[in-house]
Amino acid sequence: MKEIITTKKASKAIGPYSQAVLVNGTLYSSGQIAIDPQTNLLVLDDIESETHQVMKNLKAILEAANMDFSNVVKCTIFLKDMNQYSSINEVYQKYFKQNPPAREAVQVSELPKSVNIEISAIAIK
Repeated sequence: MKEIITTKKASKAIGPYSQAVLVNGTLYSSGQIAIDPQTNLLVLDDIESETHQVMKNLKAILEAANMDFSNVVKCTIFLKDMNQYSSINEVYQKYFKQNPPAREAVQVSELPKSVNIEISAIAIK
């Protein structure tokens, strides 16, 4: 049985997809970009601010599924510039203080709304 997870505390889906889907205790989040759910505006001041907003959106989705970052087992990071990898890691590690999940980071040529980073996660209850 699949359960669609939605929250107003994360950015709305900008296409025909759900924020996340919960199946048999496993949560699959869609990729999150740095849209502030309060203003519906992109947070693009710098890569650190952008990454924080992405992580805040992921946190809100996890909370909507009664989870937190300790439940995350896998993340995928899509970034436009691999030169920003260190700055992204500085922010990312603040959300995974112990036992970080498995992860890959992939440089891509373009992301939705021309953002610099998108992150998806898989979490288990």
